[in-house]
Amino acid sequence: MDCLFCRIAAGIEPAHVVLETGDVVGFLDTRPVFKGHTLVVPRRHVVTLPDLPDELLAPFLGATRAVAAAMTSALGAQGSFVAMNNVVSQSVAHLHAHVVPRTRGDGLRGFFWPRSRYDDDEAHEYADRLRRVLDRADEPTAGQDAAHPGGAAGRGRILDTPDAPW
Repeated sequence: MDCLFCRIAAGIEPAHVVLETGDVVGFLDTRPVFKGHTLVVPRRHVVTLPDLPDELLAPFLGATRAVAAAMTSALGAQGSFVAMNNVVSQSVAHLHAHVVPRTRGDGLRGFFWPRSRYDDDEAHEYADRLRRVLDRADEPTAGQDAAHPGGAAGRGRILDTPDAPW
């Protein structure tokens, strides 16, 4: 087994495990942003979020949510930061969600990278490009129920909020 996270999930590699289910394992990051920083991984080897099979989506996100909720009661955090990389900056090629305990004034400011702004109608262009691909993903394929094509509710809605902080 070449994958470090697969070895941890199988119990071959030692780790400080905080959560185990039949589908998911959560363990402390060995280089935490803050103490308690936990990685949540599917037991099955999956490289990125788009590769995650539908039947693992709820167990994976449910476990991530449970770990995020535990940060406040277990560690006294005021909240958490949840993030995952897909390929770029993914240090281990196995899907993992970072759940980092947060408190006001902890020194972590927003995102870890510089932010930018869209020029003029550039936001509309980017939104249109994404919507076109996402709308195609919603189209039923052979054998798929047309009433439940697997798309996200509310997708494609335009919010006209040019000064929004996000």
